[in-house]
Order: sequence, then structure tokens, then C-alpha cells
Amino acid sequence: MSDTPRLVVGPFNRVEGDLEVHLDLAGGRVAAARVNSPLYRGFERMLEGRAPSDALTLTPRICGICSISQSAAAARALGAAMGLAPTDQGAWLAALIHAVENVSDHLVHFNLFFMPDFTRPCYAARPWYPRAVARFAAIEGQAGRAAIAARSGLMHILGLMAGKWPHTLALQPGGVTRTPGPRDILRIQTELRMFRKHLETQVFGGRLEDFAALASVADLLRWDRGDAGLFVEIAADLDLDRLGRGAGRYLSFGAYPLAEGHGFAPGLWQAGAVTAPDMAVIAEDLSHAWMLGGTAHPFDGVTRPDETMRAGAYSWCKAPRLGGQPVEVGALARQLIDGHPLARDLAGGGVLARVAGRLLELARTQLLMETWAAALDPGAVFMVQGRMPETGAGAGLVEAARGSLGHWLRIEGGKIASYQIIAPTTWNFSPRDAQGVPGPLEAALVGAPVAPGEDSPVAVQHVVRSFDPCMVCTVH
Repeated sequence: MSDTPRLVVGPFNRVEGDLEVHLDLAGGRVAAARVNSPLYRGFERMLEGRAPSDALTLTPRICGICSISQSAAAARALGAAMGLAPTDQGAWLAALIHAVENVSDHLVHFNLFFMPDFTRPCYAARPWYPRAVARFAAIEGQAGRAAIAARSGLMHILGLMAGKWPHTLALQPGGVTRTPGPRDILRIQTELRMFRKHLETQVFGGRLEDFAALASVADLLRWDRGDAGLFVEIAADLDLDRLGRGAGRYLSFGAYPLAEGHGFAPGLWQAGAVTAPDMAVIAEDLSHAWMLGGTAHPFDGVTRPDETMRAGAYSWCKAPRLGGQPVEVGALARQLIDGHPLARDLAGGGVLARVAGRLLELARTQLLMETWAAALDPGAVFMVQGRMPETGAGAGLVEAARGSLGHWLRIEGGKIASYQIIAPTTWNFSPRDAQGVPGPLEAALVGAPVAPGEDSPVAVQHVVRSFDPCMVCTVH
């Protein structure tokens, strides 16, 4: 194995969908990586020719993990085509529903997807290993069981307000179908208090406000409480700050759009500054994807699979670019662009940065949800109706747990003429573009150590999982 210059890692466990990573090795490290999404599903083709409102039913089926994110994007795209915006209270309730899904996703990723990798026997000599096993071992770990129970309680809010999860139809272009009564609001606030208790006793070992107030990496490294403290100790011991660093360009479409602004601001971070991203310069490059057609903006793009799987291409995933450059998306991007000082100090990226960004967002989103729940008014209007145009177009830009999600819709003759989607993992796990520039994960894997004889390198797995991959939404 040590003499083999190439290695194929996959399929990965604890990843939603199929994933292969092809590695070129040199000197015991990754010299180059090619990320393959080996599954094509065709949701964008399924939508062509259908009634526009069918998007609200079909797109959430892209992924059962982040189905509300797909609902929110579809509702926003339809609303843009209709010239319809949610009511103020409808936007608040939609944000709360969406945030419940996102924080549930963060909690499950940390406890069941990411941290169990540190219970592997290769770490048995580390001083933190017995605590990691007690908290995060598969099936038996205390943290995983507690997280599942806490998530179940929080999702009672979705039962009340969204009707069901996944695949709700409660989010509509004009708001939310359910008007909460006083008892509903009390129940929501009670569930949020219980979830806060779990976060403060198990995840953070302290007040959310204290963790949210951390202003630097040095502050973070002094946090020694709860499971977050155990992660920080492990990260410092294994130098996870340096592992998996990216190119330093981050994008957020803005999370939780409200009348007064976003819960977390939109923007593009590069060269140490935030600017407003130009959505007109988004384009999907197909040079290394098993897709037919040319580079195009999603409004003009097509999804036609190359059934010959031509040589030179190596993934069903397109390569989205912003102004010709790859960008990383996710919780770290949102917190950095929103201006949080800890996230700004973590801007260099790496495994520590991505997971810390997710923990920071978990704490800050809980605070937002409590604010939104307190502002709900049972006497307000939560949805308005509108008319679907015979011809029109609209984009729905939202933030799923894993990052920026966009739906681009064109309507002709009262039917869907084109529906294009760029999901978070499409940004992060994209293949090379026509200039040979790798996608964010491919770039972040360069330099990861691979021990002699290691056929499933643990460092590579840490980097992959730090992005929180969801391959089922990558190629729709």
C-alpha cells in the first residue's frame, strides 16, 4: 500500500448518499484529490413541464435531512416569480421552522457523524480517548443518545407548525399555512427551553451566551466544558486547525430572510473583507462532470446527463463557480460573513474552524429562535395568496445547514420550463473546472497525511466530514 501512488477512499459511512474520493499520494500525504459523486437522480428533469406549484412537493424529496431548506428555496423562487413576499409574521414563523431543521442537523452531525471518528482504535493512546469513547462510541455513546432525545423534543415544533417532517407543505410563497395559537406559542417556547437545557448541560457545559461571546481562537481553546470542550481538546492535540484548510473564499446567500433583514447576513468573504455577491456571475462549469452542455448561469443552464460517461470527466456533480472562482459554503461561512469575531479569527478554515463554526451557529441560532418565538402574534396574518404567472422567472436563495442553496425557476405557458438547483454540497464537493481549479473539498484534502497501509485514511475522513457532506442533494 505504501508504494501505491493512488488510493480510492469510499464509499464513506455516515454520509448521506454515495461518495468516492480518489487520492494521488506523494511522501505520505495527499498530493491531489478528485471527488466523485457517483449517483445521478434527475429531480431537475422531473420538474420540467409540471405545474410550478409541484416544486413545493417534489424538491423536498431531494433530501429528507434538509427537506425544509428545499421547501424554503422553492417557496422563495415561486414567490419571486409571482411578485409575492411572505407576511412579516409568516416570515418569522418560516424562519423558526427552518432553523429547527438546521440546528437539528448540526446537533446530529456533531454527535453521530463527526465525533465518533475519534473513538477509533488508532487513537487509543491519546489521553482523551476514554472520554471520547464514553461520549461518542457508536450505539453506546452517552452523547448520541442524549442528542437524539433532545432533537426529538425540538422537532415537536415542526409537528405543531409544519404538520410533519420531512417534506412539509406548510411553507408557501406567501408565508406559512398554520397560524399559531397562544397554546402553540407556549408549547414552542417550552420546547426551546428544553433544547437550551440540553445544549447548556451536554454540548457546551455552560451558558449559550458565554460560548457565543467567544471572540478569538485563543478564547475557544480555553473552553474546557461539555462536549464542545472535549472537541477543542482533541482538536488541539491533533492539530485540526491546520488540517483541511481551504482557499479562504466563503459565500452565504443569507439565512432566514425577514422584513428587517436576515438572521445571518448574506455576503462574499475574500481577501479579508465582505462584499455583496453578484448573483449574475454564478455559473456551472461542466468540463469535468458527466453532463452535457456548456458553462451557464442556472437561469440558462440545463441538466442533461452524459450517458457515455466520457473520459476526462469523473463526477455527476457540476462545478458551480462565483465569478469563475470556487467558494466554500456552510456554517463557518455564515458566521464569518455575519461578522462574528470568533469566526473571523477562524477564517483560514480547516477542520477545527468548520466544526467550531457549526457549534457557534448552534448557540447563536438557539438565541434567534427564542427571539422569534417571543415575537409571534396569534392575531396576525401568517400567509397571503397570489397568482401564478403564465410566464416568469424567480430565484430562491436560502441557507441550509450545510450552506448556500439556490433554486432557479423559469415558467413558460404556465408550466415549468426550467428548474435548476445548486445545493451546498454541489459548491463544496464540486469537481475541477475548465481551468483545472479544484473544488473546495478537493483543495482542502491536499496535504492530509496518509499512513503506510492505511486504506481508509482517518485524516481524510476528518476533512470530508468537517464539510458535513450530503451527497443525495449534490446531484439532484
